Amino acid sequence: MRKYQVIIPLVITVLACTTSRIPPDETPEQFASNPAGKGPELEIEMVRGEGHNHPLMAIWVEDERGEFVQTLYVAESIGKGVFQHGDASRGFWMPGEIRRPAALPYWSHHRGIRAQDGLYLPTPTDPVPDAYTGPTPGKSFILHTRLDEPGMKKFTVLFEVNQTWDWNEYWTNNKYPDDEEYKTSCQPALVYAAVIDLDAPKAEYEMEVIGRSHHAGANGELFNDLQTLTTALHIAEQIVVRIVPQ
Repeated sequence: MRKYQVIIPLVITVLACTTSRIPPDETPEQFASNPAGKGPELEIEMVRGEGHNHPLMAIWVEDERGEFVQTLYVAESIGKGVFQHGDASRGFWMPGEIRRPAALPYWSHHRGIRAQDGLYLPTPTDPVPDAYTGPTPGKSFILHTRLDEPGMKKFTVLFEVNQTWDWNEYWTNNKYPDDEEYKTSCQPALVYAAVIDLDAPKAEYEMEVIGRSHHAGANGELFNDLQTLTTALHIAEQIVVRIVPQ
């Protein structure tokens, strides 16, 4: 994985003066993942943009070589393989198993766990543990989380986000008429990253877009043709990683 240079302002804590763009009349949702982790404590703040409409997302850590280390948070519908509106067989919506390989393919392929059906997705019988999953926030949020283990000094935090049925003039509903997985995603997932160096720590790192995922989730490659994306680029107005002082 390439390394990305990020220009970052210094911030002491979430309560101090920050570059946050959360509107003063909006209170962000605050929630936690992996409270039993023993590694560095992080705060990840996402300020929703004008294109935000209940997107799916995954947040994870990779090492200096670009190797997957751990998930910090993933939407439970992907992490469990069960969508709350996944089964209408009785004439009303009930939770049901659904596979969505196009939703967060960069995360799922880098995670590297292949299910029996060949997809790189968790299943109800082999889900992501509860400590790393939760409902998708409906607005701006701050995630409080930790790495599993201490000792890692340099790592990359990645954030993948995708909004279902988010069409535009390029990513149309008939662009790939025979690809049912594409039709569940439309504009592909976007991937953001921030490189963290705890040997020269900064309190805040603004994440930058590094590319998009495969439109149908067929692989874990990263593509750079972002000029084809429109509203997808405005799901998040700003994503920031903060290192919580110990």
